[in-house]
Amino acid sequence: MNKSISDNGETVAKGSICGYDSLDQLLSANLKPELYQEVSRILLGSNCGRPLEHIVIPASAKDLSSKHDFDLQAFSFSADKEQTRKPRVVRVGLIQNSIALPTTAPFLDQTRGIHNKLKPIIEAAGVAGVNILCLQEAWTMPFAFCTREKKWCEFAEPVDGESTKFLQELAKKYNMVIVNPILERDMDHGEVLWNTAVIIGNNGNIIGKHRKNHIPRVGDFNESTYYMEGDTGHPVFETVFGKIAVNICYGRHHPLNWLAFGLNGAEIVFNPSATVGELSEPMWPIEARNAAIANSYFVGSINRVGTEVFPNAFTSGDGKPQHNDFGHFYGSSHFSAPDASCTPSLSRYRDGLLISDMDLNLCRQYKDKWGFRMTARYEVYAELLAKYLKPDFKPQVVSDPMLHKNSS
Repeated sequence: MNKSISDNGETVAKGSICGYDSLDQLLSANLKPELYQEVSRILLGSNCGRPLEHIVIPASAKDLSSKHDFDLQAFSFSADKEQTRKPRVVRVGLIQNSIALPTTAPFLDQTRGIHNKLKPIIEAAGVAGVNILCLQEAWTMPFAFCTREKKWCEFAEPVDGESTKFLQELAKKYNMVIVNPILERDMDHGEVLWNTAVIIGNNGNIIGKHRKNHIPRVGDFNESTYYMEGDTGHPVFETVFGKIAVNICYGRHHPLNWLAFGLNGAEIVFNPSATVGELSEPMWPIEARNAAIANSYFVGSINRVGTEVFPNAFTSGDGKPQHNDFGHFYGSSHFSAPDASCTPSLSRYRDGLLISDMDLNLCRQYKDKWGFRMTARYEVYAELLAKYLKPDFKPQVVSDPMLHKNSS
């Protein structure tokens, strides 16, 4: 466990909140039970009018968590009982992790080290009965995309490359759909690179892929040295367990990106990410939860963990001196539901597996309750967007005539 010294001289976990793994732990440890319940209701919402229930995890999964030192949490989202449909409960998992070896280690050793590190976490998901599992953005490598050094391109692999093959065996073994976010080398189009999520079916087959729609250009995170905006649109993948989509990292800041997956029928949207505390942490619990509410689907938010130090210093476009790391990747992976409820987050500094049972009937129930699809004015938005895209666009602004009168 990484440690640092706090202002008062106490030793606390690096990346933690006052020595606690997560905000939920801090609140539960420092508030009276009745006050904690009320604060939790406001911060985490309630599911069908009740707090989320914990899922009983098999002992074999707990043993793997203890042996390999990763955070393991599990919660259940319910839906109201319906008269015409049976419950559609699916068990979903998210994995967050730090890298396995220093960034100076040989590249093949780094990737295989991460494979070895994640295998027991994936197996814990398997023995716990997870149906759909999503890994973090570019999980096979350090998040080197902001260094602008081209050597990191060596981590790229084809859609059917080593990491996909590694996960295909586990998907087939555990009858589990796995979302595999990689740095893709497109062998059919001049070996260009993409930030891609490969969808592996529960039979070990490749269902399809989605490429990252939005590329950040903020601070250290200017990733267009390696790949550009994706060309796959907003696909929704129909699996035996439900309809899923992948909104990769920076796409979470774009409400229309979330909307498009919903319009295509997604029931669960995963957001595999890599983001640091100074840049985005206040946004992290808000954006995905808002997307789940606005689009009546579940969201699984995943962020990597730890501080990754690179051998050569690099600079940002924000005036900061050159540095060798991006800052602390704060983990805090969580699930959000259409009814505004969400799970507590995983640790801010430990590897982790978050499991959730979710009744997908809740998606339609909240479409019916709020009527967002019915009351949206898509034709009005479409008209505005069509005008906005034209060079002669003028904003619809009505000015107070008095603003332009000569004060004299």
